[in-house]
Amino acid sequence: MIRDARVLRAGFVPREVEHRDAEVNHLSSVLEPITNGEPADTAIVTGPSGAGKTCISQFVTERLREEVLDVETTYVNCWRNYTRFRTLYQILDDLGATIDIHRQSTPHDELVDRLQQHDGPRTVVILDEVDQLEDPSVIYDLHSLPQFAIICIANKEEELFSRVDDRLVSRLRSSEHVRMDKYHDEQLYDILSARAKWGLDEDVITDDQLYRIADAAAGDARLAIGILRTAAGKADRENHERITDDILLDAAEDARAQIKQKSLDSLTPHQRVVYDIVREHGPVGPSEIHERYTEDVDDPRTKRTIRTYLSKMEQYNLLEAEGTSRDREYSLVDSAAASPMQ
Repeated sequence: MIRDARVLRAGFVPREVEHRDAEVNHLSSVLEPITNGEPADTAIVTGPSGAGKTCISQFVTERLREEVLDVETTYVNCWRNYTRFRTLYQILDDLGATIDIHRQSTPHDELVDRLQQHDGPRTVVILDEVDQLEDPSVIYDLHSLPQFAIICIANKEEELFSRVDDRLVSRLRSSEHVRMDKYHDEQLYDILSARAKWGLDEDVITDDQLYRIADAAAGDARLAIGILRTAAGKADRENHERITDDILLDAAEDARAQIKQKSLDSLTPHQRVVYDIVREHGPVGPSEIHERYTEDVDDPRTKRTIRTYLSKMEQYNLLEAEGTSRDREYSLVDSAAASPMQ
């Protein structure tokens, strides 16, 4: 049943992307100077979860590497590498320049010096989930180095700007902004149809089933592809010749649960404390959350940072908020209330 499992994986970058031509062209034009050996502007790519931000960024940089010999790319997931040290280390590691760096004792400035001394090919650095950085000054570190071009990926510009100092805000505001909207159901259907065509045998899934996946995913391509992958895997294991409606129903629940668990596993230690407070005491307001949080941790972050954490968990469907900004209360998302598979 499964012809090419790679096509169904979450991080797969297709040879052609669906319904993002304008964004691809915009980002390509921002990076164009690199092809002539010149510095490129920083690009900020924003949009909701599952809008294709990471896929588009990797697609464009892969095409760039096909066209130009002396260009490298490095990808940093800032949710996983949320400290300045981890981010700098990851970039240097990809460049093969960490052989004598000690994680415990090497100062940050030495890592920045290493990057300054890098005389290899120009490198595009993709900072995914950049608003997760605990110390966004790493953006400034890279911004000042002409041999690096930066793509910053975030859900919302304002949340990125609210966490950086004024000198960097002015630079980021003058950067190129590539904004993405949620996919429509028809667009998601086209994405799923292409994945099914390349990844599955013929007649394994019907058009009607693909439309139902698109509808249930509510604009989130990551979830839509997850449902298709989970359904195909289950049908294949059980030796079905095609994906049945029952399998599809189960797959929708399983894919949501997997994505939720992955998001939970990605939370930083401080974010996890905030999440657990809402889980135990919700519905609960920001002031009470911050109060309980400061009691639970040794090195508490500011109220503003906690608000950013709450907003991030909202965007990833871990928390939901009710009320206006003055009387807002947070609680855990009720998974059963998500768009059902019809």
